[in-house]
Amino acid sequence: MRNKSILIVLILALLSTTVFAAGQNEAETSKDLKIVLLVKSLGNGFFEAVADGGVQAAEELGGIESIYMGPSASTAEGQIEIIETLIAQRVDGIAISANDPDALIPVTKKAMKAGIRVISFDSNINVGGREVALAPSESALIGAQQVRLIAELTDYKGKIGIVSATSQATNQNEWIDYMYEAMKDPAYKDMEIVEVVYGDDAADKSYREAVGLFKKYPDLAGIISPTTIGILASAKAIEDEGLKGKVQLTGLGLPSEMQHYIENGTCGQMALWNPVDLGYSATYILARLISGEVEGKTGDKIDAGKMGTITIGENGNSIMGEPFVFNKENIADFASIF
Repeated sequence: MRNKSILIVLILALLSTTVFAAGQNEAETSKDLKIVLLVKSLGNGFFEAVADGGVQAAEELGGIESIYMGPSASTAEGQIEIIETLIAQRVDGIAISANDPDALIPVTKKAMKAGIRVISFDSNINVGGREVALAPSESALIGAQQVRLIAELTDYKGKIGIVSATSQATNQNEWIDYMYEAMKDPAYKDMEIVEVVYGDDAADKSYREAVGLFKKYPDLAGIISPTTIGILASAKAIEDEGLKGKVQLTGLGLPSEMQHYIENGTCGQMALWNPVDLGYSATYILARLISGEVEGKTGDKIDAGKMGTITIGENGNSIMGEPFVFNKENIADFASIF
């Protein structure tokens, strides 16, 4: 009888161990994926909004823990140290806004070799150090959108001036070239870009250049300023010269700087990349890579939720889409963020 009792105890112990192991395996397989948004530095409102976007995407997708990290200062060394830690922790994916496009490559290669999916966003890592590089937008989209925004404000007619940064600014010049290209659309037949002036990304010079356009073209209908310093200076010039409602304004601006001018109608609408959308899109891309739904090859199309389809181009480069449009209805929501 005693032997039978011992046998029963051993069987029960074995069963309990088996059940415990099965439960442990089930917990492991159902464990949330850990996706890290590694930003340039902490304490930055722009990147805190990126983190919010990551959380939104993680909640939509389910089974994902979105982790927000960054060094205390914007250094490559700080990011490298964090990545080394993440490799040891065996996270599933890292999306990085890089402090240096080349310095991170050795450590991100190490991460990828360890099975961690690595992409970059906003400020990208060069080829070899990531699988996908997500840019907020591209020149053709920015140029076409800027023309459309000023057209909507001027009722698709009139003379338009451009207050740019420097004459050597590659990105500004590309955007302006695409503005001229967009103006060929018959929808803009009653509009004309009369002159491009350069404020050298200095507030005082940009202000003077905007005032110069008012003097030279008394019937000026609007200004496009695709630079955060230029649009702010142009808004002040329009207000100071009493031209609010007469000269329309759009461009690329920071909500925190432009809230006053948008709310009082000096600037009807403007655009810039939305950091919430960046974090959201980066999380979706990583989730699709980790799941194996896409491999990260040229031509792969990624379902990115509310952001639609993001296509991976050559060398892993991808574009999120048009810059986000800010107006009276939403400017206050973003002004406290960036």
